Amino acid sequence: MCGIPDRLYVDHGTDFTSDHLSQTAKDLHFEIIYSAVARPQGRGKIERIFGTINIELLATLPGHLAEGHRHPDPVLTLPDLDDAIGAFIADDYHQREHPETTASPHQAWLGDGWLPRLPETVDHLNLLLLTVAKPRIVHRDGVHFQGLRYMSPLLAAYVKEPVIIRYDPRDISEIRVFHKDQYICKAVDPDHVAATVSLKDVQAARAARRRELRGQINERLAAVTRHQPVPPPTPQPTPVERPSNKKPKLRTYLEDD
Repeated sequence: MCGIPDRLYVDHGTDFTSDHLSQTAKDLHFEIIYSAVARPQGRGKIERIFGTINIELLATLPGHLAEGHRHPDPVLTLPDLDDAIGAFIADDYHQREHPETTASPHQAWLGDGWLPRLPETVDHLNLLLLTVAKPRIVHRDGVHFQGLRYMSPLLAAYVKEPVIIRYDPRDISEIRVFHKDQYICKAVDPDHVAATVSLKDVQAARAARRRELRGQINERLAAVTRHQPVPPPTPQPTPVERPSNKKPKLRTYLEDD
C-alpha cells in the first residue's frame, strides 16, 4: 500500500497546515486540498475508518477508557500503540472482504494493475515524511541540537558552515546533515549510539532537570534567609512642622474690615 498521490485531501489540523507538509508536497509534487471547516460530511471515508479503529481496536487494548473509569491508569506506551494500530490495519483491515465490493482493500488496490508513483528511494521518502528540518551551525566538536552533540568525520570540512539537519522525533540518536540542499552524512550522538531516544524523552529529561535545579536554588535561598540576622527597625524621622508663610494682616484703619 504505497505511492505518491496527485492530490491529498485533508482537514485543517495542525499537522496538515504545517510548513513541514507544505515543503513535502513541493518536494514530492502533489497538491494539498483542504476540506470545508466544520463539515465532517466531506471527510466521510476517513471518519469511517476512525470509527472502525475506535470500536474494533482501541476498545480491546489495555488502559481503554471504560464506563465508570474516568481516569484509567496508562498501560501502553506510544510505540506500543503505534505497533498495535499498524498491525490492525495491515493484518486485519486491509485483508478483510468489503461487503459491497466483495474484495479486500488490498485486492481492490491491486485490481486495476496500475503502478503507483514512487519516490527515488524509500530512504528519500522517509526523509521527507518522518523527519523535521532545522538550521544549525557546524562546530569543531560537531552539531549541537537539544543538548546533544552529533559527530561525524565528514563534518570536519564544514566547520562554521550553516547546515540543515533532519531528524526523526521518535529517535534523535542520529541526524542527517545537508549543506546547500546536498546530503553530507549521517551524524550520531556518541552517548546514545545503541539506544533509541525520542525528542519527547529529551525534552522531558531537560524539564525535570530544570525543576530539580530550581528546587535546589529555592531551598538554598530559603536557608540563607533563615540564617540572616534580622536588621533593626529603621527609626522613622520625626516630622518637622514648617512655619507658616502667611503674614498676619495689619489693621491700620477701621475701614479695612
